[in-house]
Amino acid sequence: MSWHPLLLSLQVTAVATLLILLVGLLLALLLARSRFPGQTIVETLINLPLVLPPSVVGYYLLLLLGRGNPLAEWLGIRLLFTWPAAAIASTVVGLPLMVQTARAAIANVDPVLENAARTLGSSELEIFWRVTLPLARRGILAGLILGAARALGEFGATLMVAGNIPGRTQTLPLAIYDAVLNREYSLANQMVLLMTGLAFLSLWWVRRIEQSIVPSESRPGQGREEQG
Repeated sequence: MSWHPLLLSLQVTAVATLLILLVGLLLALLLARSRFPGQTIVETLINLPLVLPPSVVGYYLLLLLGRGNPLAEWLGIRLLFTWPAAAIASTVVGLPLMVQTARAAIANVDPVLENAARTLGSSELEIFWRVTLPLARRGILAGLILGAARALGEFGATLMVAGNIPGRTQTLPLAIYDAVLNREYSLANQMVLLMTGLAFLSLWWVRRIEQSIVPSESRPGQGREEQG
């Protein structure tokens, strides 16, 4: 088994995870703490990659990153069929999971605590960093893990914008596809088990985080232990 697809997948996922964290956190905070005209449209556009076929998402990215795009031409950027294009595709498909989960976590932070910090003279940035972020950190982390897991498993959009070039843009999901086409089922089984294990660990981690969010007083038997 060649390790290059796995290493490239980890590289792409690392970059995508960083982008998901930065962009997703800003969008989650905006949607959780403000109301503005067209907010429903913005939310729908963010979540659209969850329901669109990956080939459609990839086609839109193809138009966005291709030579015919004025912005790409002006900046002189050539991203198609490179691993950064795969990172962008992974970011787009993983972002909705981060935004949804982080938004819910931020919305559940008690506004009374934030208002108390305002009365003490804290700026909005200080309130977010010292109050909102620590209280919502578990939900944000869960969303980030889900987004990263989705980015790691991205296939269709990546194939459209980065291609399937061994040694250059062939990530682990694309390598599995190639192995099946070439009837290398033993190799495909190894990579499938690896992907399944990584996905299982990600979901298990998220579940552990969700369990830690549950208040201790609501756990079964907690009241009886305190009475004893």
